[in-house]
Amino acid sequence: MKRIAKFEKVSIEQWRQGYSRVDAERVYESIALPKRATSGSAGYDFFAPFDIELKAGETVKVPTGIRVKISEGWLLSLYPRSGLGFKFRLQLDNTVGIIDSDYYFSDNEGHIFAKLTNDSKEGKTVTVAAGTGFMQGIFTEYGITEDDDTAGVRNGGFGSTTK
Repeated sequence: MKRIAKFEKVSIEQWRQGYSRVDAERVYESIALPKRATSGSAGYDFFAPFDIELKAGETVKVPTGIRVKISEGWLLSLYPRSGLGFKFRLQLDNTVGIIDSDYYFSDNEGHIFAKLTNDSKEGKTVTVAAGTGFMQGIFTEYGITEDDDTAGVRNGGFGSTTK
């Protein structure tokens, strides 16, 4: 296996910008770095930093407190954990999150957020306890065209490269 990335926590200052509740420091201390469940797992589980409860049709933006340093030529794709998607139709609002290698250097320290929606058609409420896996990330190698001459520099996320 190629070792191409390293997960880290964002700084406490960056965490407070994404999570402004009174218990920010306590929650920050409990954030666990993503990890694989088994040696054969492709996905790195992201763990809920706090309790999440979504009734059918509700949406929440979750700051993970995580950033990732990725080697050039690789990206991290984010998906809901398959069990949550299957049982509750829990979805990422952008379908698949794409974390590029240069996102790490953004003003927000490359802080990874997830916007989740409970799209249950049966009125089910999804509950994810703090510390429980809710999303998974898979690293993928990619290529570029022979005539690519892109020189732009990223500074932000969620559509920042088209501004």
